[in-house]
Amino acid sequence: MNDAPPLPFPIDPRKAVGLIPARGGSKSIPLKNMVPLLGRPMIDYVIEAGLACPALAEVACSTDHEGIADHCRSRGVTVIPRPEALAGDDAPVAAVMVQVLEWFAQRDGVAPGMLALLQPTSPMILPEHIAACVQRLLEDPEAGSAQTIAPVLHNAHAYNQRLFEGGRVAFRFAEERKAAYNKQKKPSFYQFGNLVVTRATALLAGEGPFAAPSLGAPVERRFALDVDGPDDLAFAEFLLAGIAC
Repeated sequence: MNDAPPLPFPIDPRKAVGLIPARGGSKSIPLKNMVPLLGRPMIDYVIEAGLACPALAEVACSTDHEGIADHCRSRGVTVIPRPEALAGDDAPVAAVMVQVLEWFAQRDGVAPGMLALLQPTSPMILPEHIAACVQRLLEDPEAGSAQTIAPVLHNAHAYNQRLFEGGRVAFRFAEERKAAYNKQKKPSFYQFGNLVVTRATALLAGEGPFAAPSLGAPVERRFALDVDGPDDLAFAEFLLAGIAC
């Protein structure tokens, strides 16, 4: 017997939509989503990846900034106005995703069954990464989400991380490191690859973007880049220039 509460609106379980969350505010880099990256607005990279992915029925941008909205419209992206209550630094992305589902339900009478979160600060995302996550969800109806993952750098491995207190350095996981003192002995850890596709039913149930069970789609480490500051921006240009050569 299914005890789940009734859905607030109809959902098409096999339809996936790309969602670009793009606020106008940014503390690390002013208007970061539109900052030039190899001469183009950074948001263009996820726009192109989403539009080129056949697994997505549509690409939409949730924004509170008219300049971002106008640019997205010019690129063929649907614009969803971001309410002021969801435009602050502390606004949870899960709440934004639910608002987007409600918007689609009002426009179409039915909401997409999956939302692919295409963050503008992840310019290395490729159409095939999106398609892989969507396909994994279609193949496993029990899963709540699918995400790209990349191997953690050896020096950033949890067992190599340090605490720094009172001028002294100590291993954070000292006992674990004793048993796994070299690269070969450490368990394989992964970082977020900066792309997650989440079922609408999981979002509406309050389970968040990484709803469990979450499926993994491994990608190379370079594709997991998140542009948070000027150094990341320079590294992104280096990686993208290398791909273009």
